[in-house]
Amino acid sequence: MMTPENSSQTAQHSPAPARSILKRGALIAGAATLSIGLMAGIADNLLTAHGGANAQPIQLSGVQTQLPSFADVVEKVKPAVVSVRVTSRLANAGEEGESGINSLPPGHPLERFFREFDEQNPRRGHRMPQPERRAMAQGSGFFVSQDGYVVTNNHVVANAAEVQLVTDDGKTLTAKVIGTDPRTDLALLKVNESGNYPFVQLAGAKPRIGDWVVAVGNPFGLGGSVTAGIVSAQGRDIGSGPYDDFIQIDAAVNRGNSGGPTFNLKGEVVGVNTAIFSPSGGNVGIAFAIPTTTVASVVEALKKHGTVARGFIGVQIQPVTAEVADAIGLKDAKGALIAEAQLDGPAAKAGLRRGDTIVAVNGEKIADARALSRKIATFAPGTKTNLTIWRDGKEREVSFEVGRQPAA
Repeated sequence: MMTPENSSQTAQHSPAPARSILKRGALIAGAATLSIGLMAGIADNLLTAHGGANAQPIQLSGVQTQLPSFADVVEKVKPAVVSVRVTSRLANAGEEGESGINSLPPGHPLERFFREFDEQNPRRGHRMPQPERRAMAQGSGFFVSQDGYVVTNNHVVANAAEVQLVTDDGKTLTAKVIGTDPRTDLALLKVNESGNYPFVQLAGAKPRIGDWVVAVGNPFGLGGSVTAGIVSAQGRDIGSGPYDDFIQIDAAVNRGNSGGPTFNLKGEVVGVNTAIFSPSGGNVGIAFAIPTTTVASVVEALKKHGTVARGFIGVQIQPVTAEVADAIGLKDAKGALIAEAQLDGPAAKAGLRRGDTIVAVNGEKIADARALSRKIATFAPGTKTNLTIWRDGKEREVSFEVGRQPAA
């Protein structure tokens, strides 16, 4: 189950009796001894099969045999990470229009009944004012500039009425929402108080699978918490939107970590923690972070305009399977097959039609439908591009003007 990081459960375990633990320990130790003997025999066989005792073991240059300490990195970046506290307004139940004649569609059979009832009860239409209902939420964020710009998740500050930031040294600051981008679940805040704030840099490239990372945030309201792990995978699509390209990490991420940064060992932000995979709602070692290659462009747009204007192609697309590729004569099962071109949309105006397969944009090969969506979204509306399409068994070049993506 994919959930935002601000939902979690706590599991409790009862301690086992000491005697039981000792017995299990003896069994484990015995199993380990047997395994070592078996492995020794297997190793001898492998040596014989691959050159005997003269065979050379595989060696990896630069591999560390000792786990690193994260203390220097944490000391450097921790002051730039903040806890985000949000107060949101909720609609009051029983407000005017939620019941009675105002809630009926025109021509409803009970319309006359409710009109007569309201006329006989004039005070019914004048409800007593209800106290405003509010909700509290917590998350994480981090400074990206000395003058007080802070990055967090959109779902942390959605419908925010008030936003407070608590710094690593315990100081409380008020902030305003500069802009949000629901499609990538990012938001940009600005501290109201002027000052010189500690900030961190965004990494210019994605980390490699297997690289060490450090997550800092506010899990369960415990601000300034640090966890470590490695990058487990790249390019994860978790079904949250058309631009999913998450980094998967195994550093412990929990409720309240949303919007917090994940760092490499240079102290650069490589991702913004956003969601976890968890059957129970708690950490099971699978967390997802928005890569900073995405964060950088979104933050720049929010800072300048308060919104993100993305390119739009105006087609419904589907993957090119091996069966589809074979049917249309494509050598490789790559690209994006157009299922429908939106009437009067940018693609239709460029002459694209159902059955065309887009295989490249400006000469850059397109792996699949998701890659096409992400690529077109990076262009500013009005940008002139060249699309390479596969039609009737051969490639064609089409000149294309990127449209503006409709509001969410």
